[in-house]
Amino acid sequence: MIKTDIYGIVFNKLKSNILDDWKNYTQHEFVERIGKGNLERRLYLKYLMQDYVFLIHFSRAWALLIAKANSVNEMRLASKTLNSLVNEEIQLHVKTCNAEGISEEELFKTEEELNNLAYTRFVLEAGYSGEFLDLLVALSPCVFGYGEIGLKLKSISKNDNQYIHWIDTYFSDEYQKLCISVGELLDKAVKDRLGNDFENNIIWPKLNKKFLTATKLEINFWEMSLKLE
Repeated sequence: MIKTDIYGIVFNKLKSNILDDWKNYTQHEFVERIGKGNLERRLYLKYLMQDYVFLIHFSRAWALLIAKANSVNEMRLASKTLNSLVNEEIQLHVKTCNAEGISEEELFKTEEELNNLAYTRFVLEAGYSGEFLDLLVALSPCVFGYGEIGLKLKSISKNDNQYIHWIDTYFSDEYQKLCISVGELLDKAVKDRLGNDFENNIIWPKLNKKFLTATKLEINFWEMSLKLE
């Protein structure tokens, strides 16, 4: 079992309330096929193209989080994540697709599928109409889930796996440090706003619901990625 204690107290509390859904997300068939290296290449490329579009919106949501921050430290940690998305994770997609003859211009023009649209708009709406915590919690399943997936798949995958570079991206020290950083941001933001006894705050159930919805939308994203439209 992958240990994620280092990702912080609040994340692990949120996760513990939805373990079945979390398992369906981090151990989805799409993830398992990546780990075994037997996912069809065309499905992988379809996923990368949709994920590129997702990450564009996801980056905008992290920029919105900076605008909603209460402190310079919150701004600093959120901007660190934004930088990682724009200058590292998105570039992995661009590089991989370029090698397959798909330009970044083509990526940017990718038509967003409905499951993708539902997820990105849910996250952005959490930012437009909610508070800092609403948006941060809606963003967090993606960050932490990919961190867990990277740790798990690296432990079972062979070096000749055609998707080892993808796995290494989320297993890497850089990405794991990012998960820890976001976990620290989430812990402090929750305690600053809800207090140390945050689980008994009236806001806590709403945050749990946001976390669950985002996790289910991650599952739907994998489902979408296993089908060629």
